Amino acid sequence: SSRTARSEEDRDSLWDAWGLWSECSRTCGGGASYSLRRCLSSKTCEGRNIRYRTCSNVDCPPEAGDFRAQQCSAHNDVKYQGQLYEWLPVSNDPDNPCSLKCQARGTALVVELAPKVLDGTRCYTESLDMCISGLCQIVGCDHQLGSAAKEDNCGVCNGDGSTCRLVRGQYKSQLSASKLDDTVVAIPYGSRQIRLVLKGPDHLYLETKTLQGVKSENSLSTTGSFLVENSSIDFQKFPDKEILRISGPLTADFTIKIHYAGAADSSVQFMFYQPIIHRWRETDFFPCSASCGGGYQLTSAECFDLRSNRVVADQYCHYYPENIKPKPKLQECNLDPCPASDGYKQIMPYDLYHPLPRWESTPWTACSSSCGGGIQSRSVSCVEEDIQGHISPVEEWKCMYTPKMPVVQPCNIFDCPKWLAQEWSPCTVTCGQGLRYRVVLCIDHRGMHTGGCSTKTKPHIKEECVVPTPCYKPKEKLPVEAKLPWYKQAQELEEGTAVSEEPSFIPEAWSTCSVTCGVGSQMRLVKCQVLLSFSQSVADLPIDECEGPKPVSQRACYSGPCSGEATEYTPEETQLLYGSLQEFDELYDWEYEGFTECSESCGGGKAGFDHYLLCAGIQEAVVTCLNKQTREIADETLCVSSRRPPQLLKSCSLDPCPPR
Repeated sequence: SSRTARSEEDRDSLWDAWGLWSECSRTCGGGASYSLRRCLSSKTCEGRNIRYRTCSNVDCPPEAGDFRAQQCSAHNDVKYQGQLYEWLPVSNDPDNPCSLKCQARGTALVVELAPKVLDGTRCYTESLDMCISGLCQIVGCDHQLGSAAKEDNCGVCNGDGSTCRLVRGQYKSQLSASKLDDTVVAIPYGSRQIRLVLKGPDHLYLETKTLQGVKSENSLSTTGSFLVENSSIDFQKFPDKEILRISGPLTADFTIKIHYAGAADSSVQFMFYQPIIHRWRETDFFPCSASCGGGYQLTSAECFDLRSNRVVADQYCHYYPENIKPKPKLQECNLDPCPASDGYKQIMPYDLYHPLPRWESTPWTACSSSCGGGIQSRSVSCVEEDIQGHISPVEEWKCMYTPKMPVVQPCNIFDCPKWLAQEWSPCTVTCGQGLRYRVVLCIDHRGMHTGGCSTKTKPHIKEECVVPTPCYKPKEKLPVEAKLPWYKQAQELEEGTAVSEEPSFIPEAWSTCSVTCGVGSQMRLVKCQVLLSFSQSVADLPIDECEGPKPVSQRACYSGPCSGEATEYTPEETQLLYGSLQEFDELYDWEYEGFTECSESCGGGKAGFDHYLLCAGIQEAVVTCLNKQTREIADETLCVSSRRPPQLLKSCSLDPCPPR
């Protein structure tokens, strides 16, 4: 080892002392400085005659621009192949990042205007590594050449990631006729590595608010990179997608909003690292518990707001699970003996048998509000415990070695439940005008289905819809042999109600008739059901969850005449079978349609309308069953529930008969 040390001394002794450091290659943004030494030997000296270090490691003002761009623009007034161009930097060249390659604006022409960029130029846009003498040198986050130190996701050099938290989520647009835009996410000051991806026809835009309260808005109308409140924004706009990237840290509070632009829904995925702006800070030691004879003093921890540089309530620090409150430290103090004149300590010391006075509190009162932020209070007093364990109140100054617990605190600061309307169902018809439905749920701040929403603000669950396809419906004619009650039953079986995402009554199929002939009854189950959109399964609900009238679960049925029985209905059966078919009564009715031909061909007499007819011939009024809407003749069975009009007769006046 001694021989090795001597050889290193001999090697260094051949060099002169290092010279002074040169002026920094840049005034901001990180540059390079060098120092030289001279070889004193006639032989070749081992080692290098130049060394480098970083300098001017302060951020440049936003108006300074990119260092590589400045070097390209310096060639704007130099002709290239006989023509002047405006040169823009070409960054992140994987083959030679330290050459000055530039592109002529508006063309595909890329030229290497210099073999080396100036010392201190970043090798890559998202790296601290810098070019020195044409070579890319590694630079750590501590701004030292050759250092492997790296920033964590929170932007702390050699940090452990504990000063920020990852926030990620998804937003789905809720189209509403009364809203043109909505808030996607609020990203606070100091956040980093922000990325949002919108898929759909809508558009993103920004609202910002500085710490001084200055507000501004950016529409994000075109693709490009630009500055918003001194934060570099990279925005890409595609026909069906938008991508927003911000490396950060943000210098203002950003609110990302969405502007509705189409009938289809959009979704936004977002991710960013949010700084933990409230952290525990250990206090100094509080005053000693005794003025003489030996006492103790403690430290505590207080919640500190890093943005406003002030102490805030403890619950702000409790909000972050990553924050662990430090335990108090204890040390002895004022160990000198007390003067013999009094023989007593001014304050009783802390020891294993006699604890220090302490703050004691009553339970918190109930919160003044169940949601949306309220206040609760408690009383706090200073108490002392004697050797026997008896607790008694004492003066507050005896507890002032620790901060007094707060007597008021905010509570239930989460948002109140609010209505969430899901997607509309397809229209109930394939042409013309119909209805569409949606499920409206009351959602709490955790996204769980709950109660407590105001019925006055509940969005409507159904609305009219129009399918632009015209309806072509052929005329329907009932078969002559169809009897009205059985046709009605067939209709009800065919018009089954489909389960939807809104709770509704769903009747099952009718049972078979309770008799094999004559009038009987049929039964069916009527359930309150809902379609669960997530699992596409049907769930049974309590009956009172469904709105509107409940369909009947029992009805009359007729199985044909029993053997030897007449087909006429009794008045009770007629009422039972036809009493509920009011809509058919209103559609079909009897009407007079002219008279039959005269019963005689000659020999007319007087006309009369009673049964004492004195005429030679008579005519009978023709009664038909008509559809009131189409004025078409219908089967008489469709008018059976209406009273048939009385028979009308009239005499017919004819020419006298020829003599026989």
